[in-house]
Amino acid sequence: MKNFITLKKKKCFQEKIKQHIADNFQYPKVALRKKIQGIVYIQFIIDIDGSIKEIRTRGPHPLLEKEATRIVSLLPGIVPGRNGDEFVRVPFSIPITFRL
Repeated sequence: MKNFITLKKKKCFQEKIKQHIADNFQYPKVALRKKIQGIVYIQFIIDIDGSIKEIRTRGPHPLLEKEATRIVSLLPGIVPGRNGDEFVRVPFSIPITFRL
């Protein structure tokens, strides 16, 4: 039962992250003009206080990477991960697709 609850929370979290990306997504104007597109892979840490730290990106162009970083930087405070009674840092990664 505990694993089911954990999977349910993980799925909910992923859906909320995707919704946040959709709500805050702004295709960079220069990237639009130059027809730059592709997938930016973004990794970050949810720290023990719920803040976002250590954002790293890998993508086809710095303009797209900058926008991906901006979106993740706007994430509101997140309930931090726990291991028993102790708060822990949690790594997270997600792809953001820029498509014309």
